[in-house]
Amino acid sequence: MKDKNLLVTNGIDVDKSLELFGDMAMYDETLSEFLDSVDDKIEELSKYKEESDTYNYAVYAHSLKSDARYLGFTKLAELAYNHEMAGKNNDINYIYNNYDALINEAKRIIDVVCKYIGTKNDVIKEEVVIHSDKVILVVDDSDIVRNFIKKIFNDAYDVKLANNGEEAINIIQTDVDNKIVGMFLDLNMPKVNGFQVLEYFDKNSLFDKIPVAIITGVDTKDEINKTLMYPIVDILSKPFNEANLRSIIEKMEK
Repeated sequence: MKDKNLLVTNGIDVDKSLELFGDMAMYDETLSEFLDSVDDKIEELSKYKEESDTYNYAVYAHSLKSDARYLGFTKLAELAYNHEMAGKNNDINYIYNNYDALINEAKRIIDVVCKYIGTKNDVIKEEVVIHSDKVILVVDDSDIVRNFIKKIFNDAYDVKLANNGEEAINIIQTDVDNKIVGMFLDLNMPKVNGFQVLEYFDKNSLFDKIPVAIITGVDTKDEINKTLMYPIVDILSKPFNEANLRSIIEKMEK
């Protein structure tokens, strides 16, 4: 049996995370998913730092921050948030001067989680194949967010996942049978962001066809007000829980 105290004594707020995940089984599975994706996020951060691409650096810092907040990695979430803000403010000096602190904390967390999990294969993932005429599209660059929403609705819907706005638009364009009954859309994503997807919906008169709910960790009033210019169903701030998501689906299905 895994020792929860190993996480707690290393500064991980497990109890706060369980408000979202509900039980240790889902939390443990999500920790394993974090291990599967975090190396790629660190690699992207390093690449965009070296290229001085502060926009995309901020996108990946935001994604790391969101994952850390969901999983109770309080210090990592704070550091990643500071790097996200530095990226948005084009403060490359801050990024360079504080990059090692961010990466060292990320590696510390990875080491703790690896010790707790044992190996990635210790968490068995059962993929349930659902045959449904109703499709929910989840668009978010966080594996944790996408998979969490999929677990909640996978018993009743065919849940399609997109890592960014470009993938989402491709899925929508191939939905010739009009099976998509709703979309959860993040705002901060690489390649094509959430605002660009909203603009695509507006230009192609898709809001009446596919209800859209925003899922976001954005805190600024300007960005929230910009979102409200579109006829969306609702805005769900991260972190959210299962009850929040089910309430949104009810609105979409009306």
